[in-house]
Amino acid sequence: MAHASFKGLRVLSLESRRAKEVEKLIRTYGGEALVVPSMREVGLESNDEALQFAARLIAGEFDLVVFLTGVGVRALLDIVQLHFDREEFLDALRRVKIAARGAKPSTALRELKVPVHAISDEPSTWRELMSVIRETFGASLAEMRVAVQEYGASNPEFLTELSDCTAQLLKVPVYQWALPEELQPMQDCVTALAAGEINVVLFMTAVQVIHLFQVAERMGMVAQLTESLRSIVVLSIGPTTSEELAHYGIQPDFEPSRPKMGFLVNEAAQYAQRLLDEKRDKKIKGLSSGGEDLLVGEDSSEAPGVRRVALSTPTMAGFRDGLQQIDFLHEISSRIAAADSLHLVLDRIVIFISSMIPCDSCFIYVLEGDNLVMRASKNPHADLVDNVGLPIGQGVTGWVAKHRQPVALASGASNDVRFKAFKNIPEDHFEAMLCTPIICAGRVVGVITLQHRLSYKHGTNEVRLLSTLGYLVGAEIERARLESENSQLANRLETRKAVDKAKSILQRDLALSEDGAYQMMHRESRQRRKSMREIADAILLSEELRRNQPEN
Repeated sequence: MAHASFKGLRVLSLESRRAKEVEKLIRTYGGEALVVPSMREVGLESNDEALQFAARLIAGEFDLVVFLTGVGVRALLDIVQLHFDREEFLDALRRVKIAARGAKPSTALRELKVPVHAISDEPSTWRELMSVIRETFGASLAEMRVAVQEYGASNPEFLTELSDCTAQLLKVPVYQWALPEELQPMQDCVTALAAGEINVVLFMTAVQVIHLFQVAERMGMVAQLTESLRSIVVLSIGPTTSEELAHYGIQPDFEPSRPKMGFLVNEAAQYAQRLLDEKRDKKIKGLSSGGEDLLVGEDSSEAPGVRRVALSTPTMAGFRDGLQQIDFLHEISSRIAAADSLHLVLDRIVIFISSMIPCDSCFIYVLEGDNLVMRASKNPHADLVDNVGLPIGQGVTGWVAKHRQPVALASGASNDVRFKAFKNIPEDHFEAMLCTPIICAGRVVGVITLQHRLSYKHGTNEVRLLSTLGYLVGAEIERARLESENSQLANRLETRKAVDKAKSILQRDLALSEDGAYQMMHRESRQRRKSMREIADAILLSEELRRNQPEN
């Protein structure tokens, strides 16, 4: 079976944030990579709208807040905490309903201990988000006062539809996309496209499309760009990007089977050469006419006629081609090796597992003391993640942790002798389960649990795959635990040093004993509801200001 390969085709990507990863993937699949960042994130000239939102949220004037990006969550918090108390703002968020567009904003919110009540499924366009909001909140949506965190640019279709079915709507922009400061590389792209020097273009966001045409317009080359794009292979990450291409009169050749960068590059490598040959021969008949059902047409309202790669094809699309083992190791290793928080890494692992093994739910439990604590979930479970603890040895998941053996139940999970009902634990409502231990340095550090609403027989390879993931994830969990312990120890040492210095100042200035100085600080800590570290820092700051005060 032939591996996926660009066969030396010149491939252009306009990706900015993950430019190095895209370039590496294109080269891995035998392409000549040309990666030119097409956008940069810039702050707004004024943060008045974000600050007004924060004030109104704290005052209880909203019922639902919709977050569209993880970057937007963090950017909004950075703005707000300069003018409001951080915890007061987060507490206000925890009191309202929260909806998130996909995994990234939900992960960012979870790290802040903000429950998420509705998360859109892939491809996470505004349509999926609108659908899950309607499904989750139902008739009560009509009475809700809603705020929407925007990113880059407004989405008028989403705002209009949401406004029509709610009582009040406020948009909260926190950043915007701008063209790169240096435009020459993008201008060179337009010139190369017009000259026929590019064979394949990968568009991963709608903004990339907009910015490319903006640069072409400045150069007076929109017509040449449009003509050249129609003669080469143009691929779109998903419906929103396809819709933007259609706005400029470009029909993308297909969308990947899943709206992910890895799937797009892999499937582009499989089909680009054939598509390019067809275009050159002016015989665009569609891949299905050749006898192989490689692409399936998904006529949708947003981009009629755009084909999407089938989830399973004769040439094994996605991670199922001849490079399956290499792709698998690269994908999972990159997710674990990323310099991100444990929560974000575990969320990425859950998404990856769900893409490899069909399941209705996927949970990762981390062993903390004698309990297994749920730290990641495929489904929202806002009230369960970080709050649910299972004793070792109890229930199927607890049994797996105690005996360090995987368990696969094809049906009747609740009838298994190891099963134990726990209040509010999702596994009570599923028919089939697969649980494997997460092991590091010879000891169990957690459990991965997959669940199925209907009967499902897990193959030997699926059990082995999940067990392998358990070993890989175990090292990451242990690393995070050690980092946390080191951080806590360092904080305790710094606190002790600060308290000792503050006591010495009080002993000197107030003629107190060491115990008397400590008791005074402790009393101030309780009365002001501040930590001992904060009291000590205040004393030290006062001492520094006194020393720096000029003498008269």
